[in-house]
Amino acid sequence: MFTLAIHGGAGTINSSLMTPELEAQYLHGLSLALNAGKSILTSGGSATDAVVAAVVELENFPLFNAGKGAVFNHIGQHEMDAALMSGSDLKAGAVCGVKHIKNPVLLAKAVMQQSEHVMMAGDGAEAFGKMVGAEFADDAYFHTDQRYQQWLDIRDTDQFQLDHSAASNKKMGTVGAVALDSHGHLAAATSTGGMTNKRFGRVGDSPVIGAGTYANDATCAISCTGHGELFLRAVVAYDISCLIEYKGYTLKEACDLVVMKKLVDIKGEGGLIALDAHGNIELPFNSDGMYRASVDVNGNEFFGIYR
Repeated sequence: MFTLAIHGGAGTINSSLMTPELEAQYLHGLSLALNAGKSILTSGGSATDAVVAAVVELENFPLFNAGKGAVFNHIGQHEMDAALMSGSDLKAGAVCGVKHIKNPVLLAKAVMQQSEHVMMAGDGAEAFGKMVGAEFADDAYFHTDQRYQQWLDIRDTDQFQLDHSAASNKKMGTVGAVALDSHGHLAAATSTGGMTNKRFGRVGDSPVIGAGTYANDATCAISCTGHGELFLRAVVAYDISCLIEYKGYTLKEACDLVVMKKLVDIKGEGGLIALDAHGNIELPFNSDGMYRASVDVNGNEFFGIYR
């Protein structure tokens, strides 16, 4: 028995602004990621390896704001964040503000498995990456014309943009995966390029354990996507785990309270993907849409974009 869910971001995703061709591309990207994770779980692999494999595919797919498709910051660079957590032992690894790591989630995995630390940042994280043989890429690899135009549109202003597309400024660009493996273990991974035109080394919720990413075999695995500042303030991922552990909530009850009530109350927009130890899947979001896909314990696959 195994379960897997993935996401490619939440926000203002309007079907009237989406061409059939572009929608097909997004669904193809989700399918590549779901299949990568599923192939590991099918062969008895670990939830940790499955979520990493899924997120690597999303990082490599230029339409999603992570890895290759990462957005530009205020000075025209890419600063990427990622995190990974294992529910069986509560081990975690995270990186933030890395500029030249091809797959930040793989470096987060190295932090978890090959260091005594949980989070590494900036130049120090990249120096560690060289020590462990991480794959580096130059600025040209991360460049996409769509992201560059987004940055040009607002680089001379004080605005920042949470968007995949120029049509809306409310697309939260993050990718993630959660999995339950056949051994009964949970894991979660999240990766992001952050916000277009962000400044001052800004870090959102994605690499922060308990805010944007969390996994615990006793409760759930969570990967968030949304306005990172609000998800940080609400400690979203851990709040859901705590509601399950200390108040006896079901996964659905906990997700609904946090995403549809607590976040809404502080004007926090976005969503998350969640699994519990019984294989239950929840994909809640309070925005117009969320790129998402899952495969349940019976092998049934689901793909969705809009509400």
